[in-house]
Amino acid sequence: MNFVFFIPDELRAESVACYGHPLAQTPHFDRVADEGARFDQCHVQHTVCSPSRCSLMTGWYPHNAGHRTLWHLLRPHEPSLFRYLKEAGYRIEWYGKNDLYSQEYFPGVVDHFADFGGGHAGPNAFAPGAPGYFSFLHAPFGGGLHETGDMLRVQAGIDFLRAQRPGDAPFVLYLPLSMPHPPYGCPRPYHDMINPADIPPLRPANLPDKPDYFDLIRRYRQLAQVPAEVFAKIQAVYLGSAAYVDWMLGQLLAALDETGLAEDTCLVVTSDHGDWAGDYGLVEKWPSALDDTLTRVPLIIRAPGSRARHVVHEPVEFFDIMATVLELAGIEARHTHFAQSLAAQLGGAPGDPTRAVYAEGGYDPHEPHAFEGRGNAALFRDATNLYYPKGLQQQERPESVCRAVMLRTLDYKLVRRPLGVSELYDLRADPRELRNVYADPAYAVTRARLEAQLLDWYIRTADVVPVGEDPRGLPPQ
Repeated sequence: MNFVFFIPDELRAESVACYGHPLAQTPHFDRVADEGARFDQCHVQHTVCSPSRCSLMTGWYPHNAGHRTLWHLLRPHEPSLFRYLKEAGYRIEWYGKNDLYSQEYFPGVVDHFADFGGGHAGPNAFAPGAPGYFSFLHAPFGGGLHETGDMLRVQAGIDFLRAQRPGDAPFVLYLPLSMPHPPYGCPRPYHDMINPADIPPLRPANLPDKPDYFDLIRRYRQLAQVPAEVFAKIQAVYLGSAAYVDWMLGQLLAALDETGLAEDTCLVVTSDHGDWAGDYGLVEKWPSALDDTLTRVPLIIRAPGSRARHVVHEPVEFFDIMATVLELAGIEARHTHFAQSLAAQLGGAPGDPTRAVYAEGGYDPHEPHAFEGRGNAALFRDATNLYYPKGLQQQERPESVCRAVMLRTLDYKLVRRPLGVSELYDLRADPRELRNVYADPAYAVTRARLEAQLLDWYIRTADVVPVGEDPRGLPPQ
């Protein structure tokens, strides 16, 4: 069995048609869901790119090995899904950016890689003070649909598929794309395909009892001065960008069909985290934010023999992909991990309705090297860069990006912040997370139960004991 990973960056589940958005135009996502299994409640383990991808490859939570920043990537001594697959004889073909492996680790787990520029607005897309600098709202990208960096990546993957011959080694095609990551923009006609006037009401800004970063981001990015119609436009362009991503997925599906590889290939369609895209009067994401707009991502898997049109309503975790792929490939993991295989659900089994899923984020004062804007990336220290306000806020108001952890079930979400505002939401009554009931006496029993459950989870997952053993005593002379 071959594996193809189609992973757009920053695509939230609720902005895909088969997840219920009334305006989303994603027929190819819908097609994969019709031909495979759609997981309705898949939540990532971190809401920033690199930590989320490290969890995907290891089955580890961020606290297991300290992968909670953009700059602490997987290192050669650490296990990963692609190492297992490469050791089992798979060819690993990679087209796109690397937010995952260290420079020392990467060559040992990837057979061939390439990335392409062109067509996607970078972090210096705006001059300070220019329209869009604070809101990330971009003009339509120049060039045609086939000329963006993302489509060049997908096209390289398509060319690889077309070059396959009988008897070739099984392969992994990994396509980590950049869109719909901000700046919010894409080529025409997708950039303006959604009318902002048709956007359903966004989650409002200035809600009471929210963590301090809600207000501080709006201040540092001057979002309080952005008119409401601009936030609607942001959401509309974000949906258009998702539709363009869907168009690229359609090109990939056509190549799988054309080559006959679809019959023996498992296709995984997902994303590393979501995006506010105007909800709550906010843009992009935040390292310690754990809203469903950021943690809940699409996960659709079409595998040989999988049950068509199967929907798993119960919660699953993003890193379950690792355990699932290993089981489908017939490979046994040789390290301690916490991922659960979803292979049975691909065959039509239900999930576990009692399962809780977990996510983490943020940094603590004892780790100043982790905060964005200090010694790690020039873009957070460059006043001309889109991300400068983000780094500045973290340096001036470090408490606004304090460590946080989330426990989520089908009915409740608990977010605990030792140095900030904690949150509790009754998802049955408040699915959009508008009313924080953490301090509400009516929820005291529920809060205590969930906090005990969170503590038990931390105890059970506090470390990962190596599977191999070391001989005791002195080494031979």
